[in-house]
Amino acid sequence: MLKINWRAPAAYRHTRKIPAAGFAWEYLRRNDDYREDFRLLVRTKRPDATELEAFARRWGLRFPARSRRRA
Repeated sequence: MLKINWRAPAAYRHTRKIPAAGFAWEYLRRNDDYREDFRLLVRTKRPDATELEAFARRWGLRFPARSRRRA
């Protein structure tokens, strides 16, 4: 678990300047169920599209399409 004093206003000053997606991430990354789901997904090594879609749907995640071109 993260070691943050949840009641200290100074711990959250940065949230005034981040976009909504950043704020959502700050909330989600502290969720123990999300963290466990992520650990399980990573252990799969190469999750298939169905597993990735289920994970994204459960947690309300959206990922931008990646370019097929290599940099």
